[in-house]
Amino acid sequence: MSERGFRAIFKELSVLALPIVISQGAYAFMIFTDRYFMAQISAQHISASMSGGVTSFVTLSLFLGIISYANAMVAQLSGAGRHSQCSKVVTQGLVLSVAAFPILLLLTFPVTELFRWVGHAEELVELESAYYKVLIYGGVFSLAKAALSSFFSGIGRSWVVMVCDVTGVLINIALSYALVFGHWGFPAMGITGAALGTVIATAITLILFLCFYFRPAIAELYGVAQSWMIDMGILRKFVRYGFPSGLESFMNVVTFNLFLLMFQNYGTREGAAMAIVFNWDLMSFISMIGLHIAVMSLAGRYIGSGESQNLNRVIAAGFSIALTVTAIFAITFATLAASLVGVFDTGSEDFEQISVLAEAMMLGLACYVIADGINLVASGVLRGAGDTRWLMFASVSVHWAMLVAQVFIIKVWQLGPMVSWWTFVAMLVCLAGLYLSRLRWGAWRSPDRLAKLVSEHH
Repeated sequence: MSERGFRAIFKELSVLALPIVISQGAYAFMIFTDRYFMAQISAQHISASMSGGVTSFVTLSLFLGIISYANAMVAQLSGAGRHSQCSKVVTQGLVLSVAAFPILLLLTFPVTELFRWVGHAEELVELESAYYKVLIYGGVFSLAKAALSSFFSGIGRSWVVMVCDVTGVLINIALSYALVFGHWGFPAMGITGAALGTVIATAITLILFLCFYFRPAIAELYGVAQSWMIDMGILRKFVRYGFPSGLESFMNVVTFNLFLLMFQNYGTREGAAMAIVFNWDLMSFISMIGLHIAVMSLAGRYIGSGESQNLNRVIAAGFSIALTVTAIFAITFATLAASLVGVFDTGSEDFEQISVLAEAMMLGLACYVIADGINLVASGVLRGAGDTRWLMFASVSVHWAMLVAQVFIIKVWQLGPMVSWWTFVAMLVCLAGLYLSRLRWGAWRSPDRLAKLVSEHH
């Protein structure tokens, strides 16, 4: 076992994180441009793309959370030198992706009724449902891509993730532009075209990942040809560690989506203002997910190799990067709120009222963006250390407490949208404090617990 200095670990984390941050940043830009295209049609379209897109992520999130735990498992196995097991993790992830597909199809019927149940206008429901259904029909590509992306992140080849995802994003933007507005000989399909462009681009990205996966250098080292079998041991680890992670993601996104749907009851202008703010939020949050993945991979690798004494420096390096980047975002959001909101100005009569609310909400975004960075680094370390059950209980409890408060604020007391918004901000700040406490004093640090986790991979 070897102990590494802060500079060496900072460099290692930066090299691992940068390609994934670029990859995630490109994905955020893709969502941003899709919603920008929708804004060119109407405020109702951008609101529908927000709620329909988030609802599709809710539907996928349980399976994505389970399958994405392949990242930590591959990192731990790679650190332990068990390369042939890494490819078996991918196989089990692909099996889970295919098994999830019929479940996703069945869920489309009750979920689309949710839009009506929360009281949205029929025209908005039609747009939301169209966007949602196309994304779910192509959901199997997203799940399979997550399994392969987690493999390359876990073995430290994050540049592959960057190349595949950035290529897919560029294809997606071009396809969505053509299919939304009817350019280059394509029919003008509006919001359905935006969703279809995303599905086609995701399928192409999956093919790119497979091309890298079957390259001789990877296939021989990781025994890809011998990995095509059901491995109950690995599937049980997906259930033991990945299921809490997936359930946490699912429950949290459910609460966020219900909050979003309730917030839209304030009106179309309020829904459009939130969509604009969350578009800018995505630019910071999804980019930081790249750091989260890198921290989880590096922590898992050190645990798998029996070098857990390096974890504190991984934490310090992660926070150094996260706090620097999110502070820049926070300053930008606070000082340039009017200009950032103005990007979505379509010249409509309603936009002046939309912009007033959106600019006020941007200040809340500036307050919680740093908390998001803390949450993502802390949860990355805890997931890499297998502390997924605590994360699930803590995060789900805080999110659902926020949702209950929102029911009273929006439905019962009928308070204004800014009261609801600042309650959401306060929830994220409280969660950051809770994660920091666990990171510093949690039971996951127990030498016996870490030793047990290491023994599972030797």
